[in-house]
Amino acid sequence: MYKAVGSRGSRVSRVLWMLEELGLPYEFVEVALRSPEAYALNPSGKVPVLIDDDLVVTDSAAICVYLGDKHADKGMGANPGITGRAEMDSWMHFAQSELEAPLWNKLRHRFLLPKDVRVDVGPAAAHDFASEVEALDRRLTGKEFALGDRFSAVDVLLGDIGGWARGGKFKVASDTVNAYFDRVLSRPARARADANGGSFR
Repeated sequence: MYKAVGSRGSRVSRVLWMLEELGLPYEFVEVALRSPEAYALNPSGKVPVLIDDDLVVTDSAAICVYLGDKHADKGMGANPGITGRAEMDSWMHFAQSELEAPLWNKLRHRFLLPKDVRVDVGPAAAHDFASEVEALDRRLTGKEFALGDRFSAVDVLLGDIGGWARGGKFKVASDTVNAYFDRVLSRPARARADANGGSFR
């Protein structure tokens, strides 16, 4: 059985969502960021972490890709061949490096960094996020999901970021992107993941 390790309300939400979509048994192990337990699994002390027997996988995007690849029969991984892998990687890098980055930057300056180095990055974060929403709008044109007509690990990541953005009151000025977020965030597996530890209680 998989062990999904993380803190409630963190990026572990996307790992639990992925596991729920795949219909796989798992245990959610609640561990705080940069706790001794987290450092024992990841040199950075960051969570989430997936434990699969003797294998420890860190980083939420890498975990989702791993699960999609391992359970390819479930249809949530990359399209076949090197081009399919490149398409998946392109989406995953965009999601974390571009779309999520402004949200993370604002969160760090609001709660995580030492108080003496925090600054007001709210306006810059809002500007950067708006630019990436425009890019996402263009990338989603004519598509139901990121990879076309099927839900995949990419949509788990993008949808989770969308939920974070909405919770953080970031404006999503795109009908296409809002409809996409509505579509993926309303999936039953997302609700099950939230109920099992993906959201704050």
